Amino acid sequence: MSETLPSSIPALVEYAASAYGDGEAVVDGDRRVSFRELAALARAAAGECIRRGLEPGDRVGIWAPNSLDWVVAALGTLAAGGVLVPLNTRYKGEEANWILDRSGAKLCFVSPPFLGNDYPAMLGDRAGAVVLEPSLWQAGPTPEVRQRIDAVGPDDTGDLIFTSGTTGKPKGVVTTQAQTIEVFDTWSRIVGLREGDRYLVVNPFFHTFGYKAGIIACLLRGATIVPQPVFDVPAVLDLIEHERITVLPGPPTLYQSILDAPDRASRDISTLRLIVTGAAVVPVVLIERLRDELEVETILTAYGLTEATGTVTMCRQGDDAETIATTSGRAIPNTEVRLVDEAGNEVAAGEPGEVVVRGYNVMKGYYEDPEATAETVDADGWLHTGDIGVMDGNGNVRITDRLKDMYVVGGFNAYPAEVEQTLARHEAIAECAVVGVPDERLGEVGMAFVVARAGMTIDPAEVVGWCRERMANFKAPRSVQVVDVLPRNASGKVMKFELRASVLGEDARA
Repeated sequence: MSETLPSSIPALVEYAASAYGDGEAVVDGDRRVSFRELAALARAAAGECIRRGLEPGDRVGIWAPNSLDWVVAALGTLAAGGVLVPLNTRYKGEEANWILDRSGAKLCFVSPPFLGNDYPAMLGDRAGAVVLEPSLWQAGPTPEVRQRIDAVGPDDTGDLIFTSGTTGKPKGVVTTQAQTIEVFDTWSRIVGLREGDRYLVVNPFFHTFGYKAGIIACLLRGATIVPQPVFDVPAVLDLIEHERITVLPGPPTLYQSILDAPDRASRDISTLRLIVTGAAVVPVVLIERLRDELEVETILTAYGLTEATGTVTMCRQGDDAETIATTSGRAIPNTEVRLVDEAGNEVAAGEPGEVVVRGYNVMKGYYEDPEATAETVDADGWLHTGDIGVMDGNGNVRITDRLKDMYVVGGFNAYPAEVEQTLARHEAIAECAVVGVPDERLGEVGMAFVVARAGMTIDPAEVVGWCRERMANFKAPRSVQVVDVLPRNASGKVMKFELRASVLGEDARA
């Protein structure tokens, strides 16, 4: 593509239609659309948004699994001048409605019932809910669509993605059109995504990575998006084989499942050439197996967070297996990454410190929350990630711990404070604390320690079920342990390392 990037995501869609024309843009089951057809569908979706009263700057939710209609609804929202608010498909109604209310969403595109989840029913009688279906776009664009597309500028907000935090309630991360385009132009260039690649998007579109490293990167480079709504190993193998998939980013558990699939040897998955992973510990042996057994040409790891438009550091092509497995690479071009101590002073190479980042990838702030923004981005523009890492002499960062106690469940970030807030509403629970503990399949899962209210008893299995009814499954603790008291320090703060040590042994305490 040209050195001059499109000024907005709607402009990018139009650029891709011109540059890649009849090339396949999206393959979703029997539905196949070219880049030119995708642009036309986006304009039709923009027309639908306008007919429903959307004004520039209005927020629009999307609550649906990966699909062509998700792509069309998102790109149509942006073409109409709207701001995208993706919703996690694992949310329950209370969680989804809270985000829609907090963002002031004018509309919400919602999936028909899917895998036992009745999304429209969970939204209740919410005004502005629109059920996604292919016929939704048949009315076509309105006369204003072209003017709306032309009016979207690089500094306009592109999306408002809610990410949980230590205070328990999600915060909306504001990023601009230009930030998304520039970061994922860099990302796609570093990983080597190219025209004609066939990209299986297993990462959910509601996540920064699925949406931006998936949809946006493919539009930039002319790669085909093959969305998968639910991770299923046989389905992944079928798609790799039948759609000749070349690109498959995802968490380490995805590749472990593929490597260990009973029928892998009988499958033709030789087209796979590019893998990008991260979000959890990556065993060196996994990198070696991917190279030796699947003969994957390029395997890279990266680290990012929503507040940094999804990308902070990346390994580079040519890095050895040890670097790729044990680090998350180095800062992306034209950004700075440092490791600092509690006083904000940079630490020496090899010493642990908090990862801070400064550059064009840092969010504009949390939506209508200047106090939380100031706590996260300091006066000099450094974003404090809350992650602890070690940097080697080449600038490669290894994430070792999380200041915020976050744990990663099968690639999804889970925040104890949010889970604890829900647990505190249980009638039998007086106090609670949640920690992440190792899990062979998912990497980590939540474990809750609870203290019963006076005169009441707690059934751990009942608490687990109660949580699953009120929050996404990846957030809900997998186990509950009833204790008489929670260990606290002199200031009254729960000593979670003591709780982990009680499960994992003295190594965890050390």
